[in-house]
Amino acid sequence: MELTGEEPFTGFGLPGAPGTEDFWAAARTPASVPDGEGGWTTLFLRRGSEAATLGFESWSEPVPLHRWGVTDCWYALVRMPVRLRVTYRFLVGDAAYADPCNPAGAGGERSVAATPDAPPQPHWPAVGADDVLPLPRTRLRWTSQRLGGRRTVRVHPAGGGGPLVLLLDGDDWLYLHPAATAFDSAVASGGMPPVTLVFLPARDRAAEFGCRPALWEAVRDELLPLVAESGVPADTDRLVVAGQSLGGLSALYAAVEFPGLVSRVACQSPSVWWTPQAADLADPLGGPLGGTLAARLRGRPDLSGLRVAFDVGEHEGRMLPHCALVEDLTGRAGATVRVSRSASGHDRAGWRHALLRDVAWVLAPDGAAGT
Repeated sequence: MELTGEEPFTGFGLPGAPGTEDFWAAARTPASVPDGEGGWTTLFLRRGSEAATLGFESWSEPVPLHRWGVTDCWYALVRMPVRLRVTYRFLVGDAAYADPCNPAGAGGERSVAATPDAPPQPHWPAVGADDVLPLPRTRLRWTSQRLGGRRTVRVHPAGGGGPLVLLLDGDDWLYLHPAATAFDSAVASGGMPPVTLVFLPARDRAAEFGCRPALWEAVRDELLPLVAESGVPADTDRLVVAGQSLGGLSALYAAVEFPGLVSRVACQSPSVWWTPQAADLADPLGGPLGGTLAARLRGRPDLSGLRVAFDVGEHEGRMLPHCALVEDLTGRAGATVRVSRSASGHDRAGWRHALLRDVAWVLAPDGAAGT
């Protein structure tokens, strides 16, 4: 969609001629207005001389920006559904940039947009593209015999420390979204008990996060003793695993196959379509519903000691039937299950609130707590 008129952006709260200094001084986007069909029309602005494209994380195909006359103002009008929070970036040639008009960033190359009706995400601070996130002081060097290679694992006692919360894809929660800050805030507000966060980076997600035992044998036999020896206050007898996408698949697999190790799981958008053959398929989500985990759960393993919180984005489309089946089978196997849907697609920006809320829930004796 292209705009005409002398002041085309007034409906978005941006008066003045596009491209002027006064215009750019007032430019704060994305900005959304009702589209008349139950959704939103959202304006994105970029200042520059080169053509650019909007790249969204999983929700939409790339959207080209249009130039306003011969100015340095580029814009896109994007129709968004109700209740959507999404990560995006500007693509200019081979480079990617965060949005300078948006104070909500996720690392140096990404920004976060939310429609006005998207629920708030308390405890997560607005982080600009140039902000450097604070890192936990405790750093463990883990050389794994089972997995091979070395990795750096950060540990953070939120509220003084407590049950271990293992965050899979830990580097994303360190460098893109400030999980340590958010957990500190949630604990301080009384939304969850003190916990000890362990940020586990992945070296090879496809290899480590499939339904295979090596990662969890290494966590049990190598990583947890390393944490116990670190001197950081932690209850190593209680382990919560939190994962997203393939990490969510792996977290649930660990609870099924290593019940003595994992009895609390918070998983967002778990890739439960996974089978060993999925990577070779032209359409990985087109395989058996619920994949390998559903087949395992149909055997009714005893999950009576498990508490698991599932969350999937409302806009994830083909993921939803896979997740719905696994959610149901997990409950039928005896687990205490909580199911929710977030205002997002397959996107870490939408998983952030569910991460805090669901970790609090799995740790609550009656399952009633939340952030």
